[in-house]
Amino acid sequence: MWEVGDAVEYRLIEMKLDHIPGVLEIEQVSFPTPWSSQAFTYEITQNNFAHYVVALEDEKVIGYVGMWMVLDEAHITNVAVHPSYRGKKLGLALMVEVMRLAVLRGASRMTLEVRPSNTVARELYKKLGFKEKGLRKRYYTDTNEDAIIMWVDL
Repeated sequence: MWEVGDAVEYRLIEMKLDHIPGVLEIEQVSFPTPWSSQAFTYEITQNNFAHYVVALEDEKVIGYVGMWMVLDEAHITNVAVHPSYRGKKLGLALMVEVMRLAVLRGASRMTLEVRPSNTVARELYKKLGFKEKGLRKRYYTDTNEDAIIMWVDL
């Protein structure tokens, strides 16, 4: 159990099927094109490369992060925190946990894509040692926004 910010107590555990409704709620308010229930179900039941963690306050999902492990590289698929819990370092805790899990699974480096407009996330990733290494033009098809590619050695 961690305590962060305004006495928010939460625990980080592996995502299960019964967490998906809470994850979808966060997806809806966080992204222009949220992932579907079927996408998360596939990720946690069928995709052997995928690993997902949720942050729970009591039994309520308040954040989550996912990654794919491919050989010695970890790729962050998504990370989000419920708007009511933002600014309490929960995103930091989720990222630190997924980085720890990546190392335990043999990753030597980690990558992610982030929207240039998402300055809060970019600053978080920089604090964790990620460096901007490239650009994917019009990566986000919902807005045609580019993606900044970031990498960190673990």
